[in-house]
Amino acid sequence: MSGRYVIIEAFLRWAETAKAENRARAANALGRAYLQSEMPREERTAAEMAMTYLLDDPSPRVRLSLAEAVAASTNAPRNVILSLAEDQPEIAGQVILFSPVFTDADLVDLALRGSDVTRVLIASRGHVPRTVCAALCEIGGEAEILCLLENDGALLPHASLKRIAERFGDCADIRGLLLSRDALSSDIRHLLMHRVSEALSGSSLIQATVGSHRLQQVTREATESATVAIAGSAQHDHLPDLVEHLRHRGWLTPAFLMHALCSGKVDFFAGAITNLSGCDERRVRSILSRGRVYAIRALYESAGLSRDISTVFVEATLIWREASRENGAAMLENVSARLIRKFRLAEQPPAATTQLLDMVEKLANAERRQTARNFAALATLAAA
Repeated sequence: MSGRYVIIEAFLRWAETAKAENRARAANALGRAYLQSEMPREERTAAEMAMTYLLDDPSPRVRLSLAEAVAASTNAPRNVILSLAEDQPEIAGQVILFSPVFTDADLVDLALRGSDVTRVLIASRGHVPRTVCAALCEIGGEAEILCLLENDGALLPHASLKRIAERFGDCADIRGLLLSRDALSSDIRHLLMHRVSEALSGSSLIQATVGSHRLQQVTREATESATVAIAGSAQHDHLPDLVEHLRHRGWLTPAFLMHALCSGKVDFFAGAITNLSGCDERRVRSILSRGRVYAIRALYESAGLSRDISTVFVEATLIWREASRENGAAMLENVSARLIRKFRLAEQPPAATTQLLDMVEKLANAERRQTARNFAALATLAAA
């Protein structure tokens, strides 16, 4: 019989009668010796076999001591680590939190098969790779997602953050952690804003106070204004994702596009027209800034706007060009007021044009009211 079997047999005979406390100390010493001592190959194999045997020890203290000894080492036996990860939470937590032996596939498999406690432990690791984050964002509950968002070592790509917003945008804590991220893209910010809007619209208390019809109107107008504000503040490289997000959700209506144009959100507006028309972005921007009337109209009609509506958009574009040179600060009121004067004095416009102009007039009135509030606030501060 070789030396390694003599060693393992002696250990097994001792373990049968030793107290749990002694077995726990032996398990810890065995694990540390395996990792830190220079052993002949035969002894090393025997030590690994002994650790494998301890995985079935009836005392959790023994298995915990073994886990504490091997958890943080890259040289820990893989079979021992994987088995300990399936043990009760206190023991599994040692290896799931700290072991570098796990591959990304191991962690994803653990997340899929494990409990919510297992997933919280995975989300709390010092480094959580992108693929593991993606799995947790797809199947994890609120606790796991909160751990991920609070973990600086979690590599959360845009797709994972968006999935979190889709699944848990109505959770205030998760929403707050998402919005606290400086690099959060505009399409995700809009998604979160929309979830808040839905929550407010569905509130029975607010419905009883304001009235269902009035609440829907106020919520819709506030959501549109907030969306335009998000569009105006979006970074240029985030615009394509934001535009596609809004198009997919049915937001790129003529009324919304006119709101963006009248508000001077030209980068976003150009991105939306590029998306809807399929034209090259540089070509779209050139037409908007310098193109003649017929080129502008052709561009808008290629984006799906009817002739009646495209006429209003052409005029708004020409007014925007002039207003941007004169006074960008009063852009919305300037463009809106001049559009209304031009088309209201003309012959009775088509119904589609009338509806669009009604919306423009509401925008102009809302802008005047906001200007008055700002003026009153400044006057109050000056008097104090």
